[in-house]
Amino acid sequence: QLMENTTNVKEFIFLGLSENEGVQKICFVMFLFFYMMIVAGNLLIVITVISSQRLNSPMYFFLCYLSFVDICYSSVTAPKMIADFLVVNKTISFVGCIAQLFGVHFFGCTEIFILTVMAYDRYVAICRPLHYTTLMNRRVCGRLVISSWIGGFVHSTVQTLLTTQLPFCGPNKIDHYFCDVHPLLQLACTDTYAVGIIVVANSGMITLISFVILVMSYAVILVSLKSQTSEGWHKALSTCGSHITVVILFFGPCTFIYIRPSSNLSEDKNVAVFYTVITPMLNPLIYTLRNEEVKNAMRKLWNRKMGNS
Repeated sequence: QLMENTTNVKEFIFLGLSENEGVQKICFVMFLFFYMMIVAGNLLIVITVISSQRLNSPMYFFLCYLSFVDICYSSVTAPKMIADFLVVNKTISFVGCIAQLFGVHFFGCTEIFILTVMAYDRYVAICRPLHYTTLMNRRVCGRLVISSWIGGFVHSTVQTLLTTQLPFCGPNKIDHYFCDVHPLLQLACTDTYAVGIIVVANSGMITLISFVILVMSYAVILVSLKSQTSEGWHKALSTCGSHITVVILFFGPCTFIYIRPSSNLSEDKNVAVFYTVITPMLNPLIYTLRNEEVKNAMRKLWNRKMGNS
């Protein structure tokens, strides 16, 4: 009962990435372009994989979901952030803030699990090629994706419930461009030490454990590739290379923010740009530029569209 009475904050105000008007205008154009790239690039991958008969291996099945999650993930934060560059009062309602917090953790965590599943898929393909079709059949792939979604949902429900239990009685200025756990913990008018530890354990451990699994699976892959012919080695390395690039770009900043109790929010929000905007934008480029099959499928799709029109 006490908790409910003390939360009288109806809305939060973001300080955003910069308070300089000129910088905000430049950011508006830049991030609008980034966001359009994210949606266009990832949609292109989803459409290509769905409409191409040749891209029916588990790798593309997972890539399709990764692209879909990327669109959702960046859409939770980017449109609001872009619109906020043009207004003086960057407000968000309490409910909107909690919804954003839920969305960021739901899609972010699902993305982490899908990236981990993709590493497992590459491990089976390269280290157990003879058993690949039985180990990674349709049912298994479907279950892995569903598990990723459920894992993301459970994780973000925990984060959201922990945060909504806290009393907020002002101040209501968030030194960030979206609602995340750390900035909100700093605004709660109670001691958040215990909740902070649970939050770090929840987000940090998921990020760290997944990262360790990923690094180990790629290490095993690279070791097992030693015996391959140079051509096979090169092919496998280029596939894994793109995955490793994505993993480092996404997990580096994520781990930096969630593995420790936050002290410097203005530093955090700059790092957060990486995993909320930059990585979802680079994913389609990294996966398509290094992949002949995807490029060929896109060309076919394009030619078919041009032929029909």
